[in-house]
Amino acid sequence: MNVVIMGPPGAGKGTQAKRLADRFGFLHLSPGDLLRQAVKDGTELGAKAKTYMDSGRLVPDRLIIELIGNRIREAQPDRRVVFDGFPRTLPQADALGVMLADLGQGLDAAVNVVLPDEEAIRRLTGRRVCRKCGANYHLAFKAPAKEGLCDLCGGPLYQRTDDSEATAKARFEVYRRETEPLIGYYGTRKLVQEVDGRGDVEEVSRRLEQALGLPG
Repeated sequence: MNVVIMGPPGAGKGTQAKRLADRFGFLHLSPGDLLRQAVKDGTELGAKAKTYMDSGRLVPDRLIIELIGNRIREAQPDRRVVFDGFPRTLPQADALGVMLADLGQGLDAAVNVVLPDEEAIRRLTGRRVCRKCGANYHLAFKAPAKEGLCDLCGGPLYQRTDDSEATAKARFEVYRRETEPLIGYYGTRKLVQEVDGRGDVEEVSRRLEQALGLPG
């Protein structure tokens, strides 16, 4: 079974992909994780990607596709795979289809985790980090006992620039322009399964597993 998890920023795609890996043995493929590992391992592909990452540029599609393709070919043919953060664009989706076809496989489902914009923004902007020890909190899901102070060391909490509302809205603009069209792309292929992304992690997991026909 090959599954793509889609959805807006803040929908919890990475969390759900990891749960599928832990509960059902899916191979969890995330371009970000694979890129960091390739850089750490000092591979030729990692070295190429690092030049883009160090300069703050986006890693080109061709390198992402090559990275994912290499990992798919290394996996056992009957291994369940969940794609997290890939594909992000229509060209990447075309490339994934070709890669799977070359292995005699196909995509079984494209799960679209649906979440209202306001809830997604709340999730993205609620994180707080301790300046002293680096502990993470969330105003909605893991609030500190004392407002603005770390439970572990008493240090002050702050909001990272990456978690600001302006940054969150910019991420949404990129999503709408580059990634949201995938819903229609996979919809015409009858692969889309919509899952309500509201509620806690357990609730969303149950809905996702039911959509995929996995045992509860």
